[in-house]
Amino acid sequence: MTTTKREKSLIVIQLTGGNDYLNTVVPYEEGKYYDSRPAINIPQDKVIPVDGRYGFNPSMGPIKALWDEGKVAVINGIGYENPNRSHFRSMDIWHTAEPDAIGKEGWLGRAIRDLDPQSENVLTGINFGRGLPRALACPGVSVASVGDLDTYGLFPDVQDEELRRFTLEAFSRMYGGAAGRDPVMEFLGQTGQDALQGADILRTAPAMYSSTVEYAPDALSQNIKSISQVFHAGLGARVLYTQHGPQFDTHSGQLATHAKLWGELSGAVSCLMDDLKEHGTEDDASILVFSEFGRRIQDNGSGSDHGSAGVAFMIGGAVNGGMYGEYPSLAEAEQVEGDLRSNNDFRSVYTGILEDWLELDAVPIVNGQFEKFDIFTS
Repeated sequence: MTTTKREKSLIVIQLTGGNDYLNTVVPYEEGKYYDSRPAINIPQDKVIPVDGRYGFNPSMGPIKALWDEGKVAVINGIGYENPNRSHFRSMDIWHTAEPDAIGKEGWLGRAIRDLDPQSENVLTGINFGRGLPRALACPGVSVASVGDLDTYGLFPDVQDEELRRFTLEAFSRMYGGAAGRDPVMEFLGQTGQDALQGADILRTAPAMYSSTVEYAPDALSQNIKSISQVFHAGLGARVLYTQHGPQFDTHSGQLATHAKLWGELSGAVSCLMDDLKEHGTEDDASILVFSEFGRRIQDNGSGSDHGSAGVAFMIGGAVNGGMYGEYPSLAEAEQVEGDLRSNNDFRSVYTGILEDWLELDAVPIVNGQFEKFDIFTS
């Protein structure tokens, strides 16, 4: 069962690999920044200023335009205590909201469970891309993972319609109800049924979508287009997730790689915001952009290595734009082993999203109480 009722949705863009905070929101009036990064700094005359001290990467022109409209919130110094520089562990911490233990459930999986406690809509949560991010994983919660929306479905390569119908019927019988099956088979059966139902519904989304917005051909832009197609099809999707990277792990050749990645991201987000505005849904979706950590203050001659504090963004028509939290100090006495010190717990942002946007109880989802920012207008 799906719903056509328009409710607030969250779109998540994960920047995989560790986005360089210092070259994203650049402290262009800080001499220590230029002293520490002789090889990879952004020259002052190239920075896009947002105020008298900080500015955006030159590739973030479309984000700056949204900033000027008051639709971009920058959350500075985001992270957690006792930072971990492992991609896998740090991303796991962000995905499960469990910095001090190995989490068993993704924070968004828990949110989906609370949004749809009776599991009435198999499309409440959808990932666009290969695999399933741990943030969406939760026992008893079905999440579709779409590689390519245009070809998504079960057995799409079976061209003969009669053969495909026979194959689908066999699949349906395999995963249909049967008395006396053990719990594992029951779980697999439900998973199969959900996949069958979700695939059937998602196949209709592209035909239900019309827009004058032209998305770029890169992978992220096409995933964002798919998100817009599904969101505007009115299928009841509340959490829509995709990833960009893992090229954000810029140990070498950083300037060109980072510029390309942010050029793609800025263009994709700008297109999505234009699409939402064209459809009159600008206030119905908010976008979270995050990465597992920032990068070290000192460059390594060609790039930068794994660091600590990073930056996150909330973007949308219902976002109170502006700077949130203090930019961490570059002074050596304030550093954490050569890294920026985080001063905003990422679970504070999650709490604001859950309580003020999705209208859920955040405490059991983020494993505690955290002071939140006033990021949303309503």
